[in-house]
Amino acid sequence: MKRIFGGKKEDPPPTVQDATETINKRGENVDEKIRKLDAELTRYKEQIKKTRPGPAQEAVKARAMRVLKQKRMYEGQRDMLYNQTFNLDQVAFAAEGIKDAQQTMAAMKSANKELKGMMKTVKIQDIDSMQDEMMDLMDVSTEIQESLGRSYNVPDDIDEEELMGKLDALEADMGTEIESDAMPSYLQPDNEPNLDAEINLPGVQPNQQNAQAEDELGLPAAPKASIRS
Repeated sequence: MKRIFGGKKEDPPPTVQDATETINKRGENVDEKIRKLDAELTRYKEQIKKTRPGPAQEAVKARAMRVLKQKRMYEGQRDMLYNQTFNLDQVAFAAEGIKDAQQTMAAMKSANKELKGMMKTVKIQDIDSMQDEMMDLMDVSTEIQESLGRSYNVPDDIDEEELMGKLDALEADMGTEIESDAMPSYLQPDNEPNLDAEINLPGVQPNQQNAQAEDELGLPAAPKASIRS
């Protein structure tokens, strides 16, 4: 009969996200009711403060107590809704982790298959053989460079001590040339000779031989005649 007339289609089961959204909406409604009850409790508190003790005040307290009980009930419902939301979040997190693991496994399987195909075209023996050939070619290249860089007409059996002796002699010759390049004596400033020291007359001290006697006025004194006995 169902094949002929058709049956009622079943709705797909709700997802974790749908359930979470539904619970969140219920939680918002409960929060709104709790806010209204808080406002009502605040109003009753003001009335209790303004009302004198008596039947009127007791009636206000009874209404406030009823509102407080409703608030506690809604708060319990809100806590249960929060717990359900937390559980759904945990389930969603676990489901996302499994999906990520599935994608990772699929990617690794694909990479593994591709890597196996690539490894078939590469052999370690070929790599080792190529490395050996490269080393041989580098050695041959080094020998060629050394051969091309060899100097001509240079004997192989050169005595290093002999070369060092020639080098020292060359340095000595260079030092002699530097001394000969100094300023000649005839171009050097003359030092005036001390004639007094060279003459050194008897009985006359240096720097006094050419000095002339002076009188009391500072004029040259007349020479005195020598008196012979």
